[in-house]
Amino acid sequence: MPEAMLREIAEEAKTRRVGKSEFIRDCLKRALHRGKKTKKTASCLDLMGQSVGSFQGPRDLSTNRRYLVEAVAHANRSRKGTR
Repeated sequence: MPEAMLREIAEEAKTRRVGKSEFIRDCLKRALHRGKKTKKTASCLDLMGQSVGSFQGPRDLSTNRRYLVEAVAHANRSRKGTR
């Protein structure tokens, strides 16, 4: 390992009041656990994949509140006659 990394490990282990070996084991355990988590869960972007960028519409669709208000009003109008 590079000297700089060994110094950082020693400093962090001292701060946490644990041995260097224990600190390294803990880091490895967290990294391996985090790796397993990310493989199981997919992000919204992963799920949408091919659809991203295929919609043509206003540039500010995701940030302009007016579009949300219009969509909710339209949904309410179309639901009134379904009873």
